[in-house]
Amino acid sequence: MAQGNILQVTPFMHVADLNSAVSFFEDILGFSTLIHVRDYAYVEREGAGLRIMSHDNSEEIGVPHRGFAYYFDVRDVDRLLTELAPRLASLCDDDVHGPVDQGYGQRELMIRAPDGNLVVFGQAIKG
Repeated sequence: MAQGNILQVTPFMHVADLNSAVSFFEDILGFSTLIHVRDYAYVEREGAGLRIMSHDNSEEIGVPHRGFAYYFDVRDVDRLLTELAPRLASLCDDDVHGPVDQGYGQRELMIRAPDGNLVVFGQAIKG
């Protein structure tokens, strides 16, 4: 069978303040910034990337809600929480939820980004 051409899917987050978003991903979630230009950044952690675009078009900016918009599958969510806990302590209590075992077979850690986007790290578990 021939090797496929698609490498990965990369979410695209639209934000009002690019520098704040990049700082959040670097300083709180441990991502590295590979590209950071005027209105665009590409951050990644362990091969998982996220593209971030800054502009002032209110129709393009993410609307804060509790829905899952940016979901990162991980092997061990508790290990990630142990690593991030000192940095997550700087966030409001309402901005960090979990880890919690969901009935649909995922253990999830949910973190609210500065502009309201929800970033979730989930581990497959037996449902």
